Amino acid sequence: QVQLVESGGGLVQPGGSLRLSCGNVNFAIYATGWFRQAPGKAREFVASITWRNGVKDYADSVKGRFTISRDGAENTMYLQMNSLKAEDTATYYCAACISRDKYFGHYYASNWDYWGQGIQVIVSS
Repeated sequence: QVQLVESGGGLVQPGGSLRLSCGNVNFAIYATGWFRQAPGKAREFVASITWRNGVKDYADSVKGRFTISRDGAENTMYLQMNSLKAEDTATYYCAACISRDKYFGHYYASNWDYWGQGIQVIVSS
């Protein structure tokens, strides 16, 4: 059983930075990623990384501002968020996908197998 644990959220001013962490990532996982959900909106894909090869993917809305990475030795994934905007305000969820086949649909939340409890990020002045 995989239990993912997020940390690092909080309140930040527009233009600021935060780094989210997702711990307890099992080595058998094919990929990990981040989704976010703003109030009244659907959960949306943010970024993902394959665990073995480190291949990354980003939503267009965060390209050039967010960077996803992983540390296999520490079983931890990170999301470095720079140049934050008010529209980045949401609850961020760490997720894990256990198979390559399911990862073909990694933009869809239903293709991910395990989730963290979510952590709030608020971008406001």
